[in-house]
Amino acid sequence: MVALLAERARLVVEVGQAKRHEQVPVYAPSRERAVIERAVARNPGPLGARTIEAVFREIMSGSFALERPLRVAALGPEGSFSHLATVRHFGSSVETAFVPSIEDVVVEVAAGRCDHGLVPYENSSAGSIHETLDALLAQQVSIRSEALVAVRLALLSNCAPSDIRRVYSKPQAFAQCRQWCARVLPHAELVPEASTSAAVIRARDEPGSAAIASEFAGKLHGVRTLFDGIEDRAGNVTRFLVIGRESAPPTGNDKTTMWFALSDRAGALVNVLDAFRREGINLSHIEKRPSGDAHWDYLFFIDALAHQEDAAMQRALSDARSHCARLSVLGSYPRAERVL
Repeated sequence: MVALLAERARLVVEVGQAKRHEQVPVYAPSRERAVIERAVARNPGPLGARTIEAVFREIMSGSFALERPLRVAALGPEGSFSHLATVRHFGSSVETAFVPSIEDVVVEVAAGRCDHGLVPYENSSAGSIHETLDALLAQQVSIRSEALVAVRLALLSNCAPSDIRRVYSKPQAFAQCRQWCARVLPHAELVPEASTSAAVIRARDEPGSAAIASEFAGKLHGVRTLFDGIEDRAGNVTRFLVIGRESAPPTGNDKTTMWFALSDRAGALVNVLDAFRREGINLSHIEKRPSGDAHWDYLFFIDALAHQEDAAMQRALSDARSHCARLSVLGSYPRAERVL
């Protein structure tokens, strides 16, 4: 097996040289998806599909490093759920650039200082991540793929549970375990932090403090796990988006994310949504955000289960635009099949 991997690596070096000559992107979501799906389809068991996928993602991660090292921006410090998602999606051989906010992730990609970025988009318990929506509006980037990442929350502290007076975490994490906190730590102050990993560092350095984060973060920063699996709903999943500067080609099983502002006339929203219904395109996600331009003026984010290059999607977009003041496609990309 090692000999075959080494032979594959030698071929990867040659492929990397050809890609650099032709200026072809190293990371191709459609190609990555095809490799993983073929490997999973050939799996006779008893190893599960997630195990096979993880092995092949790590092989491809090493290949990226040989072709041209990839630099991926993620919300830091290390140990955040964005860091965990980056490792699970890209493998451990890419370079991760930790930045202090989700907005900074998008800025680093738009400015070309990072090849890609990974941002949380929505959580199965807490809903959309508004920081991400606002950041995607402000910068010119393209969504290239998505990753569904299982989120298991833990209470981390180096003091006894009875001594905990403050709990640090990201607001979205608090929203995912609010009932547990009210039941187990009714007198503790819940203090928001920029990221779950920053919360772990605060808990490590402050007596009487704890953090809600992942065990992964606790191990990295030397903070003990007191309780694991504290989320209020089992099967908690966060959907992450991989952003870059290039578009992703169709795969036949794609998703398109866009935003629009409505024209000021009766029935505009119904007409926009009906444009997709008439073409048989399912909308899997819709979110409303204040536009910031005027009071009670909103922007809508939607996910449509088709690629923007599909004929039906092109007709739907053309019809929808006639009812919008503005409409912008943020990217079309392969749909994630499994939770990482």
